[in-house]
Amino acid sequence: MKGMTSLLETWELDREIVLARVLDHPREKVFAAWMDPAALGAWYGPAGLRIETHEADIREGGVWRFDMVGVFEGKEERFPNLMRFLEIVRNERIVMDYGTPDPDDPDRFRMTVTFDQQADGKTVLTLCQLHPSRERRAAVIGFGAVGYGMQTLDGLAAWLDR
Repeated sequence: MKGMTSLLETWELDREIVLARVLDHPREKVFAAWMDPAALGAWYGPAGLRIETHEADIREGGVWRFDMVGVFEGKEERFPNLMRFLEIVRNERIVMDYGTPDPDDPDRFRMTVTFDQQADGKTVLTLCQLHPSRERRAAVIGFGAVGYGMQTLDGLAAWLDR
């Protein structure tokens, strides 16, 4: 993670992925869905995968360690994940490092989530990912991360609408 710090001192568009969704809920409710570990585990992740939480300490300096679990060709597969929460500004922004639990994960990226309230009471949720290189960004896009990210936002919308 040492090299990642210097990479994150600059924000280059060729390393960035941005996803956004307008949600029919006030930003306090949308933000709360990120702060509650049970809620987060219920809606987070691509369609067809379930979340198994191992540790959830959602606060600045805390971590969420979880597996995304799915069945592929009849066999269960696990994808270990770790989010380290760097900054949380209530109802406005969450900044985290995101990758595997390996502290030296070379593919770890920075994710910033913003919650913007519209005049009509809806919330614009924006996920900005900053990857360590343009090559890693291309690889992530290549394996479907944009579609999976949109599925995650669909899951959040469905959870909020329930």
